Amino acid sequence: MFEAVVSGATAPEIEDVRVVRLAALSATASDVLAADGYLLGTPANLGYMSGALKHFFDQVYYPCLDATRGRPFGFYVHGGSDTTGALRGIESITTGLGWRRAAEPVTVTGEPGKADIEACWELGATVAAGLMD
Repeated sequence: MFEAVVSGATAPEIEDVRVVRLAALSATASDVLAADGYLLGTPANLGYMSGALKHFFDQVYYPCLDATRGRPFGFYVHGGSDTTGALRGIESITTGLGWRRAAEPVTVTGEPGKADIEACWELGATVAAGLMD
């Protein structure tokens, strides 16, 4: 799913957009402040987003709160049986940050199929295309 999102965001039609890939535990507030938009992905673990993504939000929330309002984002969640809690958590935090959802989230339960991978590609392409000059 990650590779499909990156592939969409870096498609040849996407011009003048630099895609930076960072693991949630490596990303900092400086990285968030330097970006014009965001693509997030997480497994749904025990009914919630991964601890790594939650840690990311905990680290960047207040330092980025005012400066990143209105920035576009998109996200995908993959769970074994349920993604509801992860979706709710991400939506709650990004609403608090004032980020603007640029595309519908991609949610997948079970093994991702061809349509899921295509939806991830579209997610990446849509968010990136919205950033083109």
